[in-house]
Amino acid sequence: MKLAARVGQLSPSMTLAIDAKAKAMKAEGISVCNFSVGEPDFPTPEHIRVAATQALEAGKTKYGPVAGEPKLRTAIADKLQKENGLCYGAENIIVTNGGKHSLYNLMMALLDPGDEVIIPAPYWVSYPEMVKLAAGVPVIVQTDPANQFKITPEQLRQAITPKTKLFVLNSPSNPTGVVYTPDEIRALATVIVEENLYVVSDEIYEKLLYDGAEHLSIGAVSPEAYDRTIVSSGFAKAYSMTGWRIGYLAGPVDLIKACITIQGHSTSNVCTFAQYGAIAALEGEQNCVEAMRLAFAERRQVMLDYLTAMPGMTCVKPNGAFYLMPSIQAAGLSSLEFGEALLEEHQVVVIPSIAFGSDGYIRISYATDLETIHRGMKKLDQFMRSRV
Repeated sequence: MKLAARVGQLSPSMTLAIDAKAKAMKAEGISVCNFSVGEPDFPTPEHIRVAATQALEAGKTKYGPVAGEPKLRTAIADKLQKENGLCYGAENIIVTNGGKHSLYNLMMALLDPGDEVIIPAPYWVSYPEMVKLAAGVPVIVQTDPANQFKITPEQLRQAITPKTKLFVLNSPSNPTGVVYTPDEIRALATVIVEENLYVVSDEIYEKLLYDGAEHLSIGAVSPEAYDRTIVSSGFAKAYSMTGWRIGYLAGPVDLIKACITIQGHSTSNVCTFAQYGAIAALEGEQNCVEAMRLAFAERRQVMLDYLTAMPGMTCVKPNGAFYLMPSIQAAGLSSLEFGEALLEEHQVVVIPSIAFGSDGYIRISYATDLETIHRGMKKLDQFMRSRV
């Protein structure tokens, strides 16, 4: 069968492939320390599960509005107003099948063939692939660990061409965990406004912050920045709702209407009764989010303590999300070689940084229990000592 040319342009998701391999090994009875997956190990909070169950029992099982249940769209808009300083109404919101789907809808609605999208590296694996699917051109800008893997205003400005249409901003970041300071966000907003770009701000990790880090949504910087901003987020990370597949996109009404049209011809509405769980997530108590955040903070520190004691290992200290991205260059291996050898010799699963557009690092997720972290970090230490 002759497949469409666009398929050949895509790279499979290495993160999903490695996680699948780890799960297959576990199913075979092999003891694996899996640090690959970006999924909280906590159950979805009870009040969210109860709300969805009640909706299911109440018959909320039929087709719903393509853009999402009106009450959920309103709740998301209220959240963005109160917590992020973004003056959105329900008409500015579309509920999507996960945060990933919100970004896919955006790329399909905004990009024409040849439009350029600036993406700082290391980047989340799906950003450039989505751009390619929309016939756009991903423009990758390598960032410097000396600057905590953050793109500077000067780098952003230098990457802009007459074909540039969109800039992808992810803070807190996957895979590095770094958080842009409010001043850094304001400086990037200045460039975006002056150069008349659009920016999509992926804020799905916004509630997972440590060491007093502060999240500022770029659209809240000024009315001019607000007009150029699209926000992508969801419920997977902060509320441990990964399998629920509920995300959202917030932005100008014309863009959201275009996304609704696209979604109407692809997936239609998100699972109806699951949306009632998302309403409960936003309107219910938030102690569950704080409890998970504190657990992640403890795990982060434990993992950092191990890493800093390993020979040849250096790591930028992250202030958000649940990832670390230490340098493994002292081992003399590429990130792919490192990951394969670590899995083969010690059954420890990490993601090679080549998947994120930068070699010489590994991404380690601490969204797992402390016992696994202690066991896996000791094995990683043994591996580093055998190579350095």
